[in-house]
Amino acid sequence: MTSMSTTTMQPEAGRVTVVGSLNMDLVIRAPRLPGAGETLAGRSFANVPGGKGGNQAVAAARLGARVTMIGCVGNDENGAQLVARLREDGIDCDRIATDAALPTGVAMIVVDDAGQNAIVIVAGSNGALTPAAIAAHEAAIAQADVLVCQLEVPDDTVFAAMRAARRHGRIVVLNPAPASGMLPREWLECADFLIPNEGEASVLSGVAVDSPESALAAARALRQQGARNVIVTLGERGVLVLAEGEDGRHFPAPKVDAIDTTAAGDTFVGGLCAALAAKRSLDEAVRFGQAAAALSVTRAGAQTSIPYLHEVPSRAD
Repeated sequence: MTSMSTTTMQPEAGRVTVVGSLNMDLVIRAPRLPGAGETLAGRSFANVPGGKGGNQAVAAARLGARVTMIGCVGNDENGAQLVARLREDGIDCDRIATDAALPTGVAMIVVDDAGQNAIVIVAGSNGALTPAAIAAHEAAIAQADVLVCQLEVPDDTVFAAMRAARRHGRIVVLNPAPASGMLPREWLECADFLIPNEGEASVLSGVAVDSPESALAAARALRQQGARNVIVTLGERGVLVLAEGEDGRHFPAPKVDAIDTTAAGDTFVGGLCAALAAKRSLDEAVRFGQAAAALSVTRAGAQTSIPYLHEVPSRAD
């Protein structure tokens, strides 16, 4: 049973350009996550299209935006399948390169009975996405309302994309995942919205995040480092938003029975970007992203779990 707050969405689609990863997810369901050196019997296995870039592109497209994807796949069956699935969602894939030397990226995901997951990623062809590709496709960034990036492709490529978007006055959204250390100040100053989860916020800020209160402390630390608007996703504890000129606000999460949290954060980011691209307010965009993410965790898989615009209620009791 789902309980959601009032959520409105745009009547007119905006444009979102995604620069990021494309992976084939190898998903295993097991009773629990294994410990070090432990072998568990899994219950099922499936190949599911994923990658944070691909997931966020699919989420933005299904949730109302016109989406262009800039990425790289290998010359293999996984790559062909990933591009075909993106096209099914109406995503412009003309700027996805094919690398003949590297295989398409993969992610091994184990999901337990509580819906939690553990993920290991092999970048493969995602590592071949270069700043030169950004320069070649800068028009796609210039034409977007929102650019969204993550950290599953080379750092210099991400920064080149963000700088290009700033030159053209576009909204820049950075989802710093995965985070391995603090980001350079020029990165934080380049992004209009920084959207880490609680673990990433801890790594980036040096503040241990385990509650809305500690998320606010982390967001304030990130603001001191140069961030403008910080949105910390906290899973079932909701979202902490520290916007420019504000003291911070907590948005509780809709109540759902979660079966798989894979791609929930990507669904939130994609939904938020679709709403921002359509010129909705930040509050509307956050609540819309939350409503979409809440639906996604009631379904299995990455892109298979992402809802469509018509499924996200405008009002739920």
